[in-house]
Amino acid sequence: MFVQQLEPVADSLALSALVASLPLVTVLVLLGAVRMKAHRAGLIGLAVAVVVGALAFGMPLGQTLSAGAQGVLFGLFPIMWIVVNALWVYRMTVRTQHFDILRRSFGRVSDDPRIQALVIAFCFGALLEALAGFGAPVAICSVMLVALGFDPVKAAVVSLVANTAPVAFGAMGTPVVTLAQVTGLPLDDVATVVGRQTPLLALVVPLILVFLVDGRRGLRETWLPALVCGVAFAVAQFAASNFVSAQLADIAAALVGAGALIALPGARRPAAEPVRAAVLTGARSEDLDKEDPRREVVRAYAPYALIIVVFSLAQIPPVKELLARATQVFDWPFLDVAGPDGEPVGANTFTLPLLGTGGTLVLLAGLVTAVVLGVRAGTAAREWAATVHELRYAILTVTSVLALAYVMNLSGQAATIGQFVAAAGAGLAFLSPVLGWFGVAVSGSDTSANALFGALQVSAARESGLSPELLAAANSSGGVLGKMISPQNLTIACAAVGLAGREGDLLRKVLPWSLGLLLVMCLVVMAQSTAVLGWMLP
Repeated sequence: MFVQQLEPVADSLALSALVASLPLVTVLVLLGAVRMKAHRAGLIGLAVAVVVGALAFGMPLGQTLSAGAQGVLFGLFPIMWIVVNALWVYRMTVRTQHFDILRRSFGRVSDDPRIQALVIAFCFGALLEALAGFGAPVAICSVMLVALGFDPVKAAVVSLVANTAPVAFGAMGTPVVTLAQVTGLPLDDVATVVGRQTPLLALVVPLILVFLVDGRRGLRETWLPALVCGVAFAVAQFAASNFVSAQLADIAAALVGAGALIALPGARRPAAEPVRAAVLTGARSEDLDKEDPRREVVRAYAPYALIIVVFSLAQIPPVKELLARATQVFDWPFLDVAGPDGEPVGANTFTLPLLGTGGTLVLLAGLVTAVVLGVRAGTAAREWAATVHELRYAILTVTSVLALAYVMNLSGQAATIGQFVAAAGAGLAFLSPVLGWFGVAVSGSDTSANALFGALQVSAARESGLSPELLAAANSSGGVLGKMISPQNLTIACAAVGLAGREGDLLRKVLPWSLGLLLVMCLVVMAQSTAVLGWMLP
């Protein structure tokens, strides 16, 4: 048995923490300063973590490699299994042109560009984040807004800022699932706390969006629809994450938010011509005026309805129990690790949920979607293979980062850093979201940031007497605000609207919003760690 040591380097906690941080520093420097591709930075960081774990922390090389292999498997299944199948469903709607029908349907909701920004960038963007994530909402929503006549820069900025509130529960809950796995905390406990933090962002973001679209006039004239949309989104996200399913949180929030917005009489009122002339400075796509048969419109919405139905059915107790029976639990080979207290760690065993995992449920919904949209079996299979090919670098990035995280966690590197960071004491609650924000800013992924820093947050929380669930959730909630400034997302936005090379311009426009909202989240988490807002926690 390998027993983790907290001070293996010269019996010094500070030196041990410095050495333990080398894998993280390596990844962050390669991403942020060298601007290396994320998958290469992840692989190099993994190699550094293995060397540090084996040489500095004394973990046997065989166990170190085994820990990394467990991280790779978890990255493939269930994490990327969810993402691949979700993006596959989207690709089928594009292939059958039902996505264009959906875009035209949104364009007919209102001719007010400020309302269109809420419907497309905030609500539909959240739905895309729920189903795919990994940059898809920014790319797709930017293109849709440009087609409606938005200036490309404004379309990109609006889409980037909108892609905040849903990120923690994106890709069918992938970030919080990862967070629960690397921290050893129950998924429901983590999702419950995140669901009491990110909805607060949903109250503010729609107001920011109408301001970005039309300045003070937009805020003055459309504050009510923005507030109604934000409140409905926040309530639904809170309710779903706390009482239904983390995987359904964003889907429920997106649909309820859009429904509340559309149901508001003033939201569908035609916009004044001066407003349209001032805001819509680009060329409007001619195909927006095309009338689509009602049957095809229903089919365009069907994939999203099917996912909701499948996940809802999976939450029914008898069905949930049946799916759980297919879960395989086994001892992970060549791994026998105990924590500093001498107790075996949970990662010595591995849980493989074959049917109950989100990816399998999305796959089932996708198979039914193929039938509903009239996609032949061979075509659906080719689209699935093309999805895997499209995500090949994302798959490599996620698996390498999770392998790095598992090596750091199981060798004791994360625990050592956590104990050292815990010296911040009460200030740790304020700084906790900043760590997640920084992780997402450089990696472009809340999932990756949770894998990198989740265990560290929990370890530091336990050392300082704070709630582990609170700081773990703060890592994810703070991380969502780094999404809009991550080089990956900026590049995706620029490429989508034809602004290649102007990432710096977008960064200057979104950075103040990212920092301002991060400060709000830091204050919220700090207040939740005290009696001021402690009542918000379960």
